[in-house]
Amino acid sequence: MDDFIILSTNKYFLIDLILKIKNYLKENLDLELHPNKVKIVNLNQGIDFLGYILFPYYILPRTKTKKRLLKKIRVKIEDYKKGLISSESLYQTIQSYFGYLQHSNAYKLTEKIKHMIYSELET
Repeated sequence: MDDFIILSTNKYFLIDLILKIKNYLKENLDLELHPNKVKIVNLNQGIDFLGYILFPYYILPRTKTKKRLLKKIRVKIEDYKKGLISSESLYQTIQSYFGYLQHSNAYKLTEKIKHMIYSELET
C-alpha cells in the first residue's frame, strides 16, 4: 500500500514536509508523488481515502463505493437465484461488504442491505 495521510494544524509544516517527502522519494527510491493526488485540505471538509470519507469524528463510505457495492450485491443475488453461484459464494460476498462497512459509520446502509437481501431472497 502506498497511500497515506499526514495531519497537522500547521499548513506551512505540511508544505515543507511535502517537499522533503518528494526529495526523499526521488533520491532514495527513484519514485515521484502523483502531481494530482497530493492535496492540503481542511479536515472538516472530509478526506477521501481508501473508499471512505474521513471526518474528525466519523467515517463514511464513499458514495461511489456505496453505489458499486449495492449494484454488486444485486448482481450476486440474481446469479444465486439463477443457480450460477453457490449460497457460500453469495454469503462470502455479503460478509466481505459488511466487513468493509464495519469500519465506518454506516448502520443505516448496513440495515438497508440486510433488508434488500432478505426481501430479494424471499421472492
